Amino acid sequence: MQLPGKSPLPVPGRMPGPEQTRRLALGGSEGAVQRSREFSREALRSWHWLPAADDEQQAVTEDVLLMVSELVTNACLYAPGGPRELRLSWNGHRLRVEVADASPVPPRLRPHADPGRPGGHGLRVVDRLARAWGSLPEGEGKLVWLEVPSPLDHRGRLR
Repeated sequence: MQLPGKSPLPVPGRMPGPEQTRRLALGGSEGAVQRSREFSREALRSWHWLPAADDEQQAVTEDVLLMVSELVTNACLYAPGGPRELRLSWNGHRLRVEVADASPVPPRLRPHADPGRPGGHGLRVVDRLARAWGSLPEGEGKLVWLEVPSPLDHRGRLR
């Protein structure tokens, strides 16, 4: 599923670097959100997003960790067996986050939820913070993905 107005990040005039991918097998919901955040934080550290050089880089890093939590939480809540795998791919210009699960049902933005009630806000957060997001069939389930531009080169920001 490709969302209207949300397409994968092009990097005009620049070739991406070699892509580095980190994978975390999850195999269920128990502790998945916390493990995913810790795994993502370590990946971002290895890619020099952390420690953050400035407030903008810190904000983008915190946004990524929040979005990872939201995608994994959705898989915990709505996919049989919870999330299967978290994948982070970094090419020097954009970060792609992917969460695989066993449900073939694509995620959808709900009408605006009551701000005073829990639930129904996760994909709205992703929609506002990610440059692009969507889902693709994968095996008998799906892969929900998002992309964000690098905070390491503010001139290349496409927001």
